[in-house]
Amino acid sequence: MVESNYDILGIVEGSTEKEIRDAFRRLALQYHSDRGGENDQFIKIKQAYEDLKIGKKYPDTDIEKIKNSRVYSGDSEADIRRKNQILGQELSKEMKTAEEWAAALNRSNTTGTRLFGSKTLGEIELERKANGALSIKGNFMAGNLTYNGSVIMQGSITSPSWTQEFKTNIHLTSGDFKFIDPIENKYRIDNGATIIVDNGNIIVGNIFGRKFRVEDPDGKVGIFQIQEHRTHISAPKGKVIAENLVNTVSVEADSVIVLNVEDDVKISAREILIYGGKFTYDSIIELKQGGLIRFFENFSIQGLSGDAIIKLENGKKIRLFDLKTKKIRDLADEFVLNKENYGKDDTLVGHGFTITYDMLDNLSKKPSKKQSSWKSKFSFSKN
Repeated sequence: MVESNYDILGIVEGSTEKEIRDAFRRLALQYHSDRGGENDQFIKIKQAYEDLKIGKKYPDTDIEKIKNSRVYSGDSEADIRRKNQILGQELSKEMKTAEEWAAALNRSNTTGTRLFGSKTLGEIELERKANGALSIKGNFMAGNLTYNGSVIMQGSITSPSWTQEFKTNIHLTSGDFKFIDPIENKYRIDNGATIIVDNGNIIVGNIFGRKFRVEDPDGKVGIFQIQEHRTHISAPKGKVIAENLVNTVSVEADSVIVLNVEDDVKISAREILIYGGKFTYDSIIELKQGGLIRFFENFSIQGLSGDAIIKLENGKKIRLFDLKTKKIRDLADEFVLNKENYGKDDTLVGHGFTITYDMLDNLSKKPSKKQSSWKSKFSFSKN
């Protein structure tokens, strides 16, 4: 027997809108990943709730899921490439129209709401608000958007896999770029998209890049090349606040605040705050002159890769793993006041200790030698 959306929410067919909503909220609290639940089950519950809101009794079948997919596939790589190029081209045209529409409203300082795309391509709603902010609802999947003002986003951002021509690029010449409740809503940026904010902050959720193998262009059997879709996030005069940075990502900002960093991630900033327990696999911190780094977790061996490095603006490189064993009390006195407040085994990485640019630049400098305890106690001198 096929399980209905009512069955998934544990309610009887014909339940009222309030009963459906109450059942969803109860199960969401139980299964949400933030509360230790199973993420797949939560997604299933959320989809059942969304379906019932529009009167849909049964979940999509596997065939319907494929039919409704926004990413085309085929029997061959060439077929996949061709269909995704068509998708990218059509979406790029729509976003060009959207960009011109939003700019016209900006020039006349008027409000407006309009849908772009289609049910086949995927719909996206833009609304210019009275304060000049642009609200975007829906997934941004291809094309360019430049806007002079803040953007408030409800949806994820990706980029076409098979073409650079229709790559996703969002550029704000002023204002902030923000996802609404990105962690709760699981919004993400991935697959080589670019977001640049000239004079503002970027507040988003998970950020992913992508690496994959492609067949040799000359047709050599068993030979592959690695193709990279690096996702770029840039707020050179502001902050980037994100959840996890994973697999081929570059972030540039004055200040970067993130949870975890994994697998070929580059962070370039003056201030970098890492709140999670992972910094791994060929990841690099490029610290600007006068900057600082703080790690708030006490990293494990597995959480801190030996190949992760910090690169100073003057070109000096420091293995991040070496800081795991560098004791605070072994730093030069000029860099740490009140050393007695730190334990004898406390290291630079963990517990929010502030690692400064100057400290890293002079890491080999030794603390000054103190008088032996018996001389200090009896105040002996050479005289």
